[in-house]
Amino acid sequence: MSEWTLTRTRLVGGVWEGVLARQGTANDLPEIEVTHLQEPLDGVEVTGNATEGLWQVRVPVPVERIADGVQTFVIRDRRTGDVLDSFALIAGDVLSHDIRAEISLLREELDLLKRAFRRHCQETM
Repeated sequence: MSEWTLTRTRLVGGVWEGVLARQGTANDLPEIEVTHLQEPLDGVEVTGNATEGLWQVRVPVPVERIADGVQTFVIRDRRTGDVLDSFALIAGDVLSHDIRAEISLLREELDLLKRAFRRHCQETM
């Protein structure tokens, strides 16, 4: 079990961000490696302060790694092999069967109906 906890904070502008925290007596900062389809990604940044025991991890998601389907990225400590976290991007036809996509479409249709109803009410007054 890892003495490190990586907590996701956000994914914005193509960059996944998280906070790495030390638990217990871990001294050395882990060597963070992010892989997609078992290939390491470049540009991973770890910045922070050892005295506070918190570091910010930034993982830029390369455009060429975004594709239809589910793309899973695994964040691990290269030295120990411990998986600290992972995240997935879902795109394309896979979403057509996802309930969240259906709800989003229903919301858009509801907004369209609300606008049409309001316009109808204004025209008939």
